[in-house]
Amino acid sequence: MFHLIDIIGTMAFAISGVLTAFSKKLDPFGVFIIAFVTSVGGGTLRDILIGRTPVGWMVDLTYVYVIIAGYFLALLFRKRLDHFRTSLFLFDTIGLGVFTLIGLEKGIVAGLHPIICIALGTMTACFGGVIRDILCNEIPVIFRKEIYATICILGGILFFALKYLHLQDDLLYIITSSFMIAFRLFAVKYKWSLPALGKG
Repeated sequence: MFHLIDIIGTMAFAISGVLTAFSKKLDPFGVFIIAFVTSVGGGTLRDILIGRTPVGWMVDLTYVYVIIAGYFLALLFRKRLDHFRTSLFLFDTIGLGVFTLIGLEKGIVAGLHPIICIALGTMTACFGGVIRDILCNEIPVIFRKEIYATICILGGILFFALKYLHLQDDLLYIITSSFMIAFRLFAVKYKWSLPALGKG
């Protein structure tokens, strides 16, 4: 289940990166680079911070193959993605939910405190999107008032609360990722947001 979640998250973020790059009219190589950094950016930073080198995608080419597959799938079906913004949002949301779990588990395996694990989960889920948005000349979603990183933090708290109850791992993953995905869907639908600071 954990490996499947990892693959789903990688594929979702790869497609999210491709869809973002399409809107910027990049060439095929540029689109692939955006897809790649969106998928592995957060995981790369996480692995470096916990001293896990070479980083995951360098020792397991499955991730590279999944990114390439996501890239070509998005290219093949781009004309059918009529609801472009909706498609981008959904794939980004799926990636957010499952990558948070991956970061949490990596932190647990490294023997870190739950608070640090939640920080790693948030970083894993969000940092690839930060790199994607910066390269595409956008203000990263995590820095805007839309609820994004907050969902990862809440998901991390729920994860450890359920883990404390000794819930079965597979059920734990499903409940936590479903909560984060559903929370973001409702947050966007009902326009929940954090207040912006500074002069408006």
